[in-house]
Amino acid sequence: MGDLGSRGKRILVTGHRGYIGCRLVPLLEAAGHEVAGVDADYYRECTFGTDAVPSTGLLADIRDLTPAQVEGYDVVIHLAGLSNDPLGDLDPELTHDINMRATIRLAEIAKNAGVKRFVYSSSCSVYGAAGDEWLTEDSPLNPITPYAVSKIKAEEVLDKLADAHFSPTYLRSGTAYGMSPRIRFDLVVNNLTAWAVASGDVRLKSDGSAWRPLVHAEDMARAFGCAISADRALVHRQAFNVGRNEDCVQISDVAAMVEEAVPNARIVFSSQKATDIRTYRVDCSKAASIGFAANWTVARGIEELRDAFEKHGVSVNDFEGSRYQRVAHIQSLIRTGKLTSKLRRPMEEKVA
Repeated sequence: MGDLGSRGKRILVTGHRGYIGCRLVPLLEAAGHEVAGVDADYYRECTFGTDAVPSTGLLADIRDLTPAQVEGYDVVIHLAGLSNDPLGDLDPELTHDINMRATIRLAEIAKNAGVKRFVYSSSCSVYGAAGDEWLTEDSPLNPITPYAVSKIKAEEVLDKLADAHFSPTYLRSGTAYGMSPRIRFDLVVNNLTAWAVASGDVRLKSDGSAWRPLVHAEDMARAFGCAISADRALVHRQAFNVGRNEDCVQISDVAAMVEEAVPNARIVFSSQKATDIRTYRVDCSKAASIGFAANWTVARGIEELRDAFEKHGVSVNDFEGSRYQRVAHIQSLIRTGKLTSKLRRPMEEKVA
């Protein structure tokens, strides 16, 4: 289709060993594409369960990629970056450096190397504090965290790089959930389900009133597959909200679903609960134009998580401590000298 034809493509996936990358790489390979990956692999000690993490690829920081490492690919799918608001808040300037400056540098290198498409993993967090109104891709943006600001600024500069030979696309995914070998426990569905299985408490850290568009990790991966397969005219310089309208719900609704799915679970509120000003209802209808439709529902995803947590075992110390909790894990790596304060490894190496 479009500029890429119907053949299998050569695809470079940044962040291929992360939460979404672990679901995306097998999907792309099963579709007949030749996939290479690059990842700083901050979370190599955070593998959960028995499913395999992509075992090959370049271990490198996206800030340091060279033109030679990007040559020869048809598509770059850019997942890598600091992945959420709490992590982005640790050092806003570093968040800007990794999520915006490194993204633009990578896109410039890719464009000069002849890469035809650049699919950027953006976020519905760019809508920020939006209230109860339904939002489309053309709605006003109101990013309120360093993470969200970095995402929209990257979109804006990527758009300026677009031309007849270089086509950027922006997938504004909702809040992810679901199983992955590199699972994240800082995501609301995953976190509430883990609390319920580990302790019997569905522990809310806010008042539950905020709206979130929710999307399963596998569906997020499928959306990237749709974006690279769609005709260029449909995706060129276009943003797509990724999720399922029926699963744009309030946090309190998620808690109720978890309470129902996990035997003997009960909703409790943290003593530090507060109103979450990040609230947005997102219309994901446009993504149907590139062939995307979500396969998962939140209720089924909670059942998947419950079964996996019961099978493999999970404790509160695991997901609230430094083993799996993103911010705590990064801070632990810095304390132990495995990362510098600028989130660089002492030396580069290849993933075996």
